[in-house]
Amino acid sequence: MAFDPASLRYNEAGLIPAIAQDAAGTVLMMAWMTAEAVARTLETGRVTYWSRSRQAFWVKGETSGHVQRLIEMRVDCDRDCLLVLVEQEGPACHTNRRSCFYTAIRDGAEVEILSPMAD
Repeated sequence: MAFDPASLRYNEAGLIPAIAQDAAGTVLMMAWMTAEAVARTLETGRVTYWSRSRQAFWVKGETSGHVQRLIEMRVDCDRDCLLVLVEQEGPACHTNRRSCFYTAIRDGAEVEILSPMAD
């Protein structure tokens, strides 16, 4: 059965959350996709998101060089969230960390658990 991006359940803004995870299992980031971003990602193998602030497509790594190459796209059971398994080049987070999830809540306090990557 062929996949149709229109078969996904998008929110009222036409967006679906996409969680990026590297092949080793580290959750890297969450961003939004439109049906067109999903289609572009599948066609090119370069993960393409929708920037809500710029109202434009955002190919991960296009300006930073921190490219995400698609390994596999997965759809959750409700068809309202995506998991994109990627090969990440460099940091995924704009703070220069491997993952955007670098703050843990431990014993009621915020603890930074990832340092920025060295250049």
